[in-house]
Amino acid sequence: MASLGATVDRTPQGPVLGAAAASCPSPAPVPGLGGAEEEDDAEQQAEIHLCVLWNSGYLSMAYYDTSDYTIHFMPDTPDHENLKLLQRVLDEINPQSVVTSAKQDENMTQFLEKLASQEHREPKRPEIIFLPNVDFGLEISKQRLLSGNYSFIPDSMTTTEKILFLSSIIPFDCLLTVRVLGGLLKFMGRRRIGVELEDYNISVPILGFKKFVLAHLVSIDQDTYSVLQIFKSESHPSVYKVASGLKEGLSLFGILNRCRCKWGEKLLRLWFTRPTQDLGELNSRLDVIQFFLLPQNLDMAQTLHRLLGHIKNVPLILKRMKLSHTKVSDWQILYKTVYSALGLRDACRSLPQSIQLFRDIAQEFSDDLHHIARLIGKVVDFEGSLAANHFTVLPNIDPEVDEKKRRLMGLSSFLTEVAWKELDNLDSRIPSCSVIYIPLIGFLLSIPRLPFMVEASDFEIEGLDFMFLLEGKLHYRSARTKELDGLLGDLHCDIRDQETLLMHQLQCQVLARAAVLTRVLDLASRLDVLLALASAARDYGYSRPHYSPQLLGVRIQNGRHPLMELCARTFVPNSAECGRDKGRVKVITGPNSSGKSIYLKQVGLITFMALVGSFVPAEEAEIGAVDAIFTRIHSCESVSLGLSTFIIDLNQVAKAVNNATEQSLVLIDEFGKGTNTVDGLALLAAVLRHWLALGPTCPHIFVTTNFLSLIQLKLLPQGPLLQYLTMETCEDGNDLVFFYQVCEGVANASHASHTAAQARLPDKLIARGKEVSDLIRNGKPIKPVKELLKEKQMENCQTLVDKFLKLDLEDPNLDLDIFMSQEVLPAATTIL
Repeated sequence: MASLGATVDRTPQGPVLGAAAASCPSPAPVPGLGGAEEEDDAEQQAEIHLCVLWNSGYLSMAYYDTSDYTIHFMPDTPDHENLKLLQRVLDEINPQSVVTSAKQDENMTQFLEKLASQEHREPKRPEIIFLPNVDFGLEISKQRLLSGNYSFIPDSMTTTEKILFLSSIIPFDCLLTVRVLGGLLKFMGRRRIGVELEDYNISVPILGFKKFVLAHLVSIDQDTYSVLQIFKSESHPSVYKVASGLKEGLSLFGILNRCRCKWGEKLLRLWFTRPTQDLGELNSRLDVIQFFLLPQNLDMAQTLHRLLGHIKNVPLILKRMKLSHTKVSDWQILYKTVYSALGLRDACRSLPQSIQLFRDIAQEFSDDLHHIARLIGKVVDFEGSLAANHFTVLPNIDPEVDEKKRRLMGLSSFLTEVAWKELDNLDSRIPSCSVIYIPLIGFLLSIPRLPFMVEASDFEIEGLDFMFLLEGKLHYRSARTKELDGLLGDLHCDIRDQETLLMHQLQCQVLARAAVLTRVLDLASRLDVLLALASAARDYGYSRPHYSPQLLGVRIQNGRHPLMELCARTFVPNSAECGRDKGRVKVITGPNSSGKSIYLKQVGLITFMALVGSFVPAEEAEIGAVDAIFTRIHSCESVSLGLSTFIIDLNQVAKAVNNATEQSLVLIDEFGKGTNTVDGLALLAAVLRHWLALGPTCPHIFVTTNFLSLIQLKLLPQGPLLQYLTMETCEDGNDLVFFYQVCEGVANASHASHTAAQARLPDKLIARGKEVSDLIRNGKPIKPVKELLKEKQMENCQTLVDKFLKLDLEDPNLDLDIFMSQEVLPAATTIL
C-alpha cells in the first residue's frame, strides 16, 4: 500500500521520517521514451473490413483499416460482369470480412460463392456478411454519415458547416458510394470494431475518410509477384517470432525498402501492389528521386531521413485520445513527431518549390503544428509524468493545482509534528507511531503491534477508532486525523482529477487539429518512400526511365537483374526491345543454365520498377504503354490446390491468352515441358500461332524454350512480328563457355550433357545419354549396351552360384525342386 507519512519514536535519536512519496498503487515505472517508441511502433495485427455494392455495371467499395482508423472509399467505378476490379482489391487488401447487401444480382452472388469456397485462400478466407438491403438505403446512409461522431471535425462546427465539410470529402453525388459508406458504418457500429470492451456510448474511432482510385493501374497477378520475387516472405529466424509473423526475404521490395518510418514502408508496399500508367504521378515521383541523387543534395537527404525516423504512429495516439486511453509515452511521441514535422517543413521550404511534394509539405504543414507543439511543451511535465507514471502538468498552468501540490510537498514535515503530538497522548508502552496519508482513505495513525496485542479486543485503544491491521501495523483514526481529513481533504486524488481534466482539454485541442496530423503522415510517408528509392538508386547505380505512350512496347539498353547482380560476382547486362520493327514475339533458345530465365525476369522487373516510379537497373529504359504483366515462369505448386504441375502451367498461360492485350507484357519460360514432348511442343506452337495471328494487336511476348523442333520444323509462320534470339556460347574442346549475352539467332543444341556434368552425374551415364540422343536424332533404333548387359549377366550368375554353394546337400530336409523353381528358373531370364 503506497502512502505518505511521518514516523516518530521515543528513542534518543529523535524522530525518523518515513516515505515522502504519495501515489496510488501502480505498476513498475515505465521505460524511457526509446522503449515507449518501440512498443507503440511494434507491428500490430491490423484488421480490414470491406463493404461492397455492385449495381447496373458500377462497383463501389469502402473499407475500414484498424491500422490507421481511417475509412478508404472508391467512388462509383465501371466494372466488368466478372468483377475483375473487386478481385484486384481483395487480393491487395486481404480483408477479414466482406460486407454486402442480402439483395444482390446473380453475378455478385456467384462471385461471393466462389470466394467463400476458397478454403485454401492465402492468407485467410474472408468472412462473408450479408446485411438487410434496408441498411444500405440512400437516405438512411446519408443520415449515418452526417450524424457520425468524427474526431477530425471540431465540436464548434454547426450542423450546416459540418455538412459542407463532409461534402468536400465524400462525393454525395455518387449514390452507390453513399450507400456503401452507410452500410459500412452500420456494420462497424454493430460489431464495435476496436471498442468491444468499451462503454456502449463510445463509438468506433474514425480519424478520416480517404478516397482511392484504381484507374490507370497495371494488372499483375499474385503468381507474377511471386516468380519475379517482388515480394518474398520467409519465416522469422527468431524463435520468439516464428509463430507471430514473417520477414521479408531476398526480394525487390526487400532491397528497395529503406524507409525510416512504418508508414513509409506501408506506402511503398501499396505502390508495389498498385503499379500505374499515370505518367504525371510517375514523373512526379522520379523528379523527387532525381533531385536527391544530385551530389549537392546528399546532406539534405540525410537530414530529412533523420527527421523521418521520428515520425511515429500518430493514428494510434489519436485513437487513444478519442477513447481517453492516452499514455505518458503517447505525449512524448506526439511531441517529437510534431517537432520533426516542423523540421521537415522548414527544410522543404528551402528546396525548389517547382517540385510538387516539397511545395505540399511547405504549405500544408501549417501553424497548427506549432500550436500543438507549443501546447504540449507548455503543459506536459514529461519528467514528472515518467516518474509518477501518469499525466502531470508543469507549474504555472493551474494555480489551484500548484497550491495543492505545494501543500502535498510540505505534508511530510507537517505530519511529523502531528505524529509527535499523537505519541505524547499514547500509552508509554507504545514506542513509536506514524501519521500517514493513503489516497482514497485519508489520514491514519499507525502504531506497531505490541506482544500483548493478541486478540482483536486487545487492539482497542481509548480515543482511537481501529481501522485495520496490515504488515504488523495497527491503523487507527484519531481526532487529529479526522481533522486533517476535513482540513486537507484527498489532496492526491484532487490533483489527479484536475490534471486529468487538463489532459482532456489538451486532447480536445489536438483532436481538433487531427486533419493536419493525418496530412503530415501522408506527406511524410511519401517523402520517406522517395528518399528510400533515391538511396537504393544511388547505391546500385540505377538510372531514370522514360515514358513514351506512343511506344508500343519497351526498350531497355544494358539492363541488369536487380537481385541477381547482388548475388553474382559479375553480371553481364543485356538489352531488350520489342514493338515497332523489332518484333512483338521473341523466341529465346539456348543451352541450359545460359541465363534465359534471368533475362526474362530482368525484363519483367525493370518494366515493373518503372511502373512504380523507381529508377531502374539499366543504362537507359524507355517504357511504352503497358497495361498488364503476365508470367509463366515457375509453377507455384501447393498440395492444398489439388492440381498437377502441368495444370497449373496451363492455367497461367490461359490467363495470358484470355486477358492479354496489345499493351500487355507476357513472359513465358519453358512452357510444355511438363507433359509428353510432342504434346508440349504442339501446345506451345498453338499458343504462339494464336498470338501471331492477331497481327498488330499481338501482346509483347518473350518466350524461352528448349524445344528446338519448334524452329527446325518451322511450326511458326515467319514475319515481322517474330524474332529469334539465343544466349551466346562457345565450345572450347569438351567445355562449353557461357557469355550470358543475348544475340539474334537460334541455338543448335541444348547441351544438356554439359549441364549434367556440372551436376556431377557419372561420366558413363552422360556418355550413354549422348549416344541415345544421337540415335533418336538420326532416327536409328536404340540397342542396349553389350558390355553393360554382359556385366549384369555375370553379376546374376555369381549371385546364383553363391546361393547354391550355401546349400547343405546332405540335409534330408532340403528340397531341390523348391530351389529350382524359386531361384534358378526366375534367374534364367536375366542370365540367358
